[in-house]
Amino acid sequence: MSRRLALVLCTAIATVAVAPAAAPAAVPRQLYVSVGDSYASGYQPTGVGQGRNTRNGFAYQVPAVAARRGYRLKLVNFGCGGATTGSLITATGCAPQALGPGGRAYPNRTQLAAATRYVRRHRDRTALVTVSIGGNNVTACARAADPVPCVTAAVAAIREDVTEIARRLRRAAGRRVRIVGTTYPDVLLGSWVNGDAASRNIAGLSVVAFRSLINPALKEAYASARGRFVDVTAASGAYAPFDQVTTLFPYGTVPVAVARVCELSYFCAFRDIHARTDGYRLIADLIARQLPRRR
Repeated sequence: MSRRLALVLCTAIATVAVAPAAAPAAVPRQLYVSVGDSYASGYQPTGVGQGRNTRNGFAYQVPAVAARRGYRLKLVNFGCGGATTGSLITATGCAPQALGPGGRAYPNRTQLAAATRYVRRHRDRTALVTVSIGGNNVTACARAADPVPCVTAAVAAIREDVTEIARRLRRAAGRRVRIVGTTYPDVLLGSWVNGDAASRNIAGLSVVAFRSLINPALKEAYASARGRFVDVTAASGAYAPFDQVTTLFPYGTVPVAVARVCELSYFCAFRDIHARTDGYRLIADLIARQLPRRR
């Protein structure tokens, strides 16, 4: 063998030895189905009494956050602004302006019927279903003369309806698909900044309502269908004692829990219950953590 041929062979062997491993196959794209109300459709106000659905909502942020856990998710959004637990089950269709951007229309079906039909037909490709519902059942209670019996009645309806919603989604999805139910930041904490005793009483009662009534009912309902529940109220700092205070412009000294909900939602600025982009991001992060990490 000539010296030149030997050199060529040695070079070829060395090149093979250090060649990088083949890139792993691309992660398959899976479906993420979002069901619910204006939180699901991504509503944000642009001023007092005005606003629109945006791609800043948590459902639109979940795919990017989930990508860091090894997922490629395509959003299919059935969310409808103004939905309650009852309307999700019984009301046909959703006004086009109430759908999220790129949302899936269902003019001849209820939201639940449309979502379960879609999930059943695509269960082999579906990785995640989220449900955001119940907020519109209770927000009217803030204006009630006695909010306690109002919330109690609303929670009873939430428990019954969300149990049905979760179970129907589970039957459509099968055992494998991850179903995650969400709750909300306690935006009524923002009533504190009004400064009067009645508003501060509402703020205090809202914490009790979420911690002792609303969230336990939601958690129980989703668990009945082997679904998971993310406590957005706790994660947004609502349960911090009112004697823990901070300074927040332009409201001065306020409880830390109040300051946090002012930062995460538009309630203090516009008396609007919806989340700012960072508030929706918090929800997206909590949802993504419910997905098993992929290598």
